[in-house]
Amino acid sequence: MFVDSHCHIDFGELAEQGDALFERMAEAQVSHALCAAVSLERFAGVRALAESRANVFCSVGVHPEHTEGEDPKAERLVGLAAHEKVVAIGETGLDYYWHKDQPEWQRERFRQHIRASRETGKPLIVHTRDAAADTVRLLREEGADASGGVMHCFTETWEVAEAAMALGFYISFSGIVTFKNAAQIKDVATRMPLERMLIETDSPYLAPVPYRGKLNQPAYVPHVAQEVARLRGTTVEEIAAATTDNFFRLFRHATQH
Repeated sequence: MFVDSHCHIDFGELAEQGDALFERMAEAQVSHALCAAVSLERFAGVRALAESRANVFCSVGVHPEHTEGEDPKAERLVGLAAHEKVVAIGETGLDYYWHKDQPEWQRERFRQHIRASRETGKPLIVHTRDAAADTVRLLREEGADASGGVMHCFTETWEVAEAAMALGFYISFSGIVTFKNAAQIKDVATRMPLERMLIETDSPYLAPVPYRGKLNQPAYVPHVAQEVARLRGTTVEEIAAATTDNFFRLFRHATQH
C-alpha cells in the first residue's frame, strides 16, 4: 500500500470528484492521504474533508505564497491544531521565487509556524523555493528539530537534504522525480536513506510521467514510487512499505485504519 503524504484534494476539480477520487485511490492501492492547508480561510473545508474520510488527514497553516487573509500566529495555529485529524503544521516555509519582496515578513510567518509545531509536537510541512539557506537557518534558530517535519516536494541539492535530515526532517519526492530533466532530484532520491523518505503527489499539480501536464491526483503516487525504485535498483514494494511506515512514524498523530 502507498500513502500520498501531501496533496490538495480540497482544490476545485479534485474536490468536485467526490467518491470517484477515493475509488481510484483504492484501486491504485493508495491507503491514506494528507491534505495540506494553504490558508486559514480554507482550513475549515480542509478539516471537514478529513473528518468525512477515515483515511484522510490534514494540516493547518499558511503557504508562503498566500499573502492575503489572516496572518498566522503561533497561538492561533496551536488552537486549530488541537483537532484530532490535524497531524501537522503547514504548509509553511519560504518562497523567494514568487515573492522576492518582504522576505522578513515571510521569515516571521515561518517562525510562527515552527513555534506552533514545537508547542503542539506536530511536525512541520515545509515548502522552500530559492530560499534553502534561510529555510535551514530558521529551522535551526527556532529549534525545529524538537518536532521534526518534512521537506515536501523536494527540489534542492543533496547538501540541503543532509542539512534537513540532521534536524530530523524527512525528504518527500513528488512527480518531479519522474521528469526527464530532474537530474538533481533523481540524484537525491538515489542517495537518500530509505528510512527518511516520503512520496507525494502535491496534486492537483505536478502529475508524474506518464500523466505529466494533466490533472494530478493521489491515485498517481505509485508512479513516484516506481521511479524512485528504478533509480535505486529496488522494488516498488520496498519503497511502498518504507514510505508508508515513515509516514506514520513522522505523523505520529495519524491513526492507521
